[in-house]
Amino acid sequence: MVRRTIVPTLFPPPGYAHAAVVEAGQRLAFMAGSVPLDAQGALVGPGDPVAQAHQVVANLDKALRAVGSGLEHVVASTVYVVGADPADLSRVWEVVRASGLGEGPHTSTLLGVGCLGYTGQLVEVTATAVVP
Repeated sequence: MVRRTIVPTLFPPPGYAHAAVVEAGQRLAFMAGSVPLDAQGALVGPGDPVAQAHQVVANLDKALRAVGSGLEHVVASTVYVVGADPADLSRVWEVVRASGLGEGPHTSTLLGVGCLGYTGQLVEVTATAVVP
């Protein structure tokens, strides 16, 4: 069982929870960073953080399903976006929110960063999920 909390005395978060508590005895999946590469290793959406975000979420969903979980079971994520423009970060965040990732909502951190691991990569998401 997961209990998600939005603390009423704190500023209401835009689409995420302040905390998520997972009962002892649950299986958890700690996912590596999901990247915007297709099955052949080609970068999807060069120069387009929104297109890359869609690919990242699709890849994360496939990886979660491979371990018996899914986007809806994510309790924590970190979203990395190359750049310092809050508008770019917001566009990526909207893709994450619309994806069904961590229905509930989940806990998340959204970061603007200088670069990521693959040439041309603009988005990456790491996640922790319950495996029901």
